[in-house]
Amino acid sequence: MASASLQFFAFILALFGVFGDIAATLLPNWKVNADVGSNIITAITQMQGLWMDCTWYSTGMFSCTLKYSILSLPVYIQAARSTMVLSCILSAFGICITTVGMKCTRLGGDSNSKNNACFAGGICFILAGIFGLVPTCWYTREIISNFLDQTIPESSKHEPGGAVYTGFISAGFLLIAGVIFCSSCFKRQQGAWIYPPKQHHFPSTEQESNAGYSLKDYV
Repeated sequence: MASASLQFFAFILALFGVFGDIAATLLPNWKVNADVGSNIITAITQMQGLWMDCTWYSTGMFSCTLKYSILSLPVYIQAARSTMVLSCILSAFGICITTVGMKCTRLGGDSNSKNNACFAGGICFILAGIFGLVPTCWYTREIISNFLDQTIPESSKHEPGGAVYTGFISAGFLLIAGVIFCSSCFKRQQGAWIYPPKQHHFPSTEQESNAGYSLKDYV
């Protein structure tokens, strides 16, 4: 029962990780630059994401521009695109597989098959967490290095946006969920290896039949 509740908790964490991973991939605020200027009425907030760049004006206007050209993008943005998409796909596969393998569901057949499905889903979550953590760390490093560079003007410097923090948290949720799923399956398999089922040896019917005769039957 404890293992089933732990798997259900890991499944909830994985759901939050999947939704956060998709949101971080689509959000345009991976890095933000707020330019207030001399007048707050003309304040502009510039946001850059993986797929589009958006500008928000203090007057309430909001405009976005899609990034159509892939080759013109920096390497870290191209890598972030591919790895975040892979993270979303792997986490979605993990949700489908663990739904079959969890103990609280009636899918997946016998216990051995459910354990294998649960372990495979945990591996998918771990890989999805790694693929989601690498681009967020790389993107954050580029933002910080540009921010500390003295040759770059202040108007071109940015700070990490909400999508980066969402990506960090989602990757953490996916990693924790994957470790819980894998460890729960490993413990049950290890228990089966350490304590194998006892084999009961029964005497053969031939011996029992021979033991049933007494010596006086041969006299």
